[in-house]
Amino acid sequence: MKRQQSPELRQTLAQEAARLMYEEGVDQYLNAKRIAAKRILGRTGGKNIRYRPQFLPSNGEIQAALREIVQFSEGEFSEQRLFAMRVIALETMLSLQQFSPRLIGSVSTGHVRRGSDIDLHVFSENIDEVERYLTELGWRFKTKEVTIRVGGEYRDYTHIYYMRVFPIELSVYSYDEIRVTQRSSTDGKPIVRLKASALERLIAEEHSREWELYLATSEISGLELFKVEDPR
Repeated sequence: MKRQQSPELRQTLAQEAARLMYEEGVDQYLNAKRIAAKRILGRTGGKNIRYRPQFLPSNGEIQAALREIVQFSEGEFSEQRLFAMRVIALETMLSLQQFSPRLIGSVSTGHVRRGSDIDLHVFSENIDEVERYLTELGWRFKTKEVTIRVGGEYRDYTHIYYMRVFPIELSVYSYDEIRVTQRSSTDGKPIVRLKASALERLIAEEHSREWELYLATSEISGLELFKVEDPR
């Protein structure tokens, strides 16, 4: 049991879980942890620890290992990806102003990688209204009902998936939830929701040269580098 609780093992599991998410497309931290435990410890050992959170790396530890992989594999390329994703997020939010869009996740924090998506919260009391509007915009999208635990209860929400070079996910909430503070599954801290105006300021501050070029040309610098990732 001591072996299972060692810092070295936690680090090894975190690195393998991060590799699974980056290279093999595992998109949930918990799944990555369980697969990593099975691969590192074998079928028996992995089964013994995968349901004991105290023996597994935290989501934050995996995220830190994932950032190291991204930095090693993509380097400055990740900065170009971040700028492109932020501008596309901003353009999308401006198109959806009537639904009070908010940006969350890796595009807002800056921790993007290959396979990252643009996560937006939109607010409406009528999902049909949202879908009609997206259809009028000419979007080709898919919808899915997702069950999320909020506080001590489970609720069903509609998620809308759309591809514009990068995958975009819209989570539809009712208007009375716009001020509800959710917490991150990675570090437990409150999730920051950025308005379009806040995102625009962030882009201007962190990508000043690329932003000035975009304002002058209406073209996203380096976007052609990522179009090969668009599966359409």
